[in-house]
Amino acid sequence: MRTPKHPGTWLLLLTGLLFVTGLLAARQPGLHSDLLIEPGKQFVLGGGQPGAFKVEARNVGKVPVEFKERPRGGGIFGRATLAPGQRATLRFLAGSSALLLNPSAQTANLNLHVTGDTRLSMGYEPNGTLEAVRKP
Repeated sequence: MRTPKHPGTWLLLLTGLLFVTGLLAARQPGLHSDLLIEPGKQFVLGGGQPGAFKVEARNVGKVPVEFKERPRGGGIFGRATLAPGQRATLRFLAGSSALLLNPSAQTANLNLHVTGDTRLSMGYEPNGTLEAVRKP
């Protein structure tokens, strides 16, 4: 086995590499969530925010979850359905809401990473709510 001429240099390089790797791993901007959605409910993310946002989702539960978009101007349209174990990256327009629906009789579970405009409102509604629920 060959012994390095300057073991301190290798140790310094290794320490620096580990430090930079740790900084990069710790610096993941955005929101992270281990989201649970009760049966028959939909989770609403955003609505009225000035910027667009991106959702990286992974279905870690046992039931499929539907993703829909409710644009600022009204209406609703489907984006994707994530089966258990599936991943997706979805982009939502400024002012839009992301609707995550659980149509099953079991609790749904998703891991989410949200980036972009993260000044988002969050809440639950009964499934099928087309218009944003207005709070008095």
